Amino acid sequence: MSTELHADHPAPSPDQPTAITARAVRRTYGQGAGTVTALDEVDLDIERGAFTAIMGPSGSGKSTLLHVLAGLDDVDQGSIRIDGTEITGLSDDALTRLRCDRVGFVFQSFNLLPMLTAEQNILLPLELAGTRVDRAWLETITTAFGLTDRMDHLPSQLSGGQVQRVAIARALITSPAVVFADEPTGNLDSRTTEEVLDFLRLSVDEFSQTVVMVTHERDAAERADRIISLADGRIASDEDLRGQR
Repeated sequence: MSTELHADHPAPSPDQPTAITARAVRRTYGQGAGTVTALDEVDLDIERGAFTAIMGPSGSGKSTLLHVLAGLDDVDQGSIRIDGTEITGLSDDALTRLRCDRVGFVFQSFNLLPMLTAEQNILLPLELAGTRVDRAWLETITTAFGLTDRMDHLPSQLSGGQVQRVAIARALITSPAVVFADEPTGNLDSRTTEEVLDFLRLSVDEFSQTVVMVTHERDAAERADRIISLADGRIASDEDLRGQR
């Protein structure tokens, strides 16, 4: 796998004050009497360069909301724009390309490939997309995350905290419009939970990254700038925490 790559994807447009705009979004599952409304006429703006947490009890629609905002699931009705691009109605190929270029993901299990080095795992989104990475940006991320001396190591040779940092660096490597983190601290002890949240916070504060995190943990959500709580497929509350810091 070649690492002689340079970035040629467009940067997020500064003319777009929001990274994501959702209007009248509805998503149902099942048919007839068994129909479940996961999202019910949701309107939402995700501010660029901010850390937004989405909370709610099981079945509230929080995971469905993340999936439709990221283009991983279809909506029954409504409009979703990522970085100014309407994603509802895009072809599969166009949607795949948009996710490669404009969206980063941090999963609960982190999903590093065991046969690839830390550097190769970080560069994987660009390798798959056939685009090129800015070596200076790679160095900036890995230095900030304390990974510069671990880039040639396999995941099995890394600590749990280093694996998490590699996964977050991989999400940032394309300079995406949004990084989605789906319950990234769900299976972690308190120490490693704090480390993951520290690096997500660093991504926002140092790199002006937009982060949207789904969590069921109030303590984790309070590391964000804003907490959106869902209940029965609707937004129940919307808290701005920045004035409390």
